[in-house]
Amino acid sequence: MKTFKRSQIIVTTICIMFGVNTALAAGPGFGNHRGSSACLPGAIVSQLPYEELSQQEQDGLLKMREEEKLARDVYMYLNDLWQDAVFSNISQSEQRHMDAVAALISKYNLQDPVANMGPGQFNSAEMQDLYNSLTQKGTASLEEALMVGATIEDLDIKDLEELLAATDNQDIQTVYQNLVKGSRNHLRAFTARLAAMGDTYTAQFLTQDQVDTIINSPWERGRVDKDGNTVAGPGRSGGGHGAMGRGNRANFIDMNGDGICDNRQ
Repeated sequence: MKTFKRSQIIVTTICIMFGVNTALAAGPGFGNHRGSSACLPGAIVSQLPYEELSQQEQDGLLKMREEEKLARDVYMYLNDLWQDAVFSNISQSEQRHMDAVAALISKYNLQDPVANMGPGQFNSAEMQDLYNSLTQKGTASLEEALMVGATIEDLDIKDLEELLAATDNQDIQTVYQNLVKGSRNHLRAFTARLAAMGDTYTAQFLTQDQVDTIINSPWERGRVDKDGNTVAGPGRSGGGHGAMGRGNRANFIDMNGDGICDNRQ
């Protein structure tokens, strides 16, 4: 187990939410917010101990910074193409995911791999290839675009779970747990839309059993701690809303159930 080197408080532009209770209609033409969000001023990540990073932890942070950018950029592209609220709102969530990882990169004085890069531009050849192939696939139809969204979240969950197993830093664990929770909710959102259109998603990175368990489990709300346990507070997880949110399963999805928000609230 690592020992704390020092305590570091950094003012950042992101915060980890105490809870989210925002739902948006998922279909085209819908975009009205329902509920509210509550944020702390500043970042919880900055209040957690500064701990020495292994090379594997450094590499993981840089990878996730690009992978969250991949999700954001693909969804922005698909929203421009299809004008569908599911892409518009989840791309905003992915921006918060990017910001959360950026706070860790700043805290540990690492070099941001996507600094000054515009949408669709990546440092990693792997991420650049994924962006090119996924955006191309998403142009075929709205159904294919939703499949792309589910595929990205499938990949995100797999990678985040692997990175969680490789770190013991409390701040990294806390951010990753909230990101993977958000990705599970996003996967539920995309697969709910596909189900409403009479289609199903086939797992690409997780096993099919893992994907089915996620999409058939209740929607997750509120912030979680480094172990993935819900933190008590307004908008905490639960409430019996089910995996697709309250009301019509195909119509309402919680885009902000990712535990991450900015401090402009």
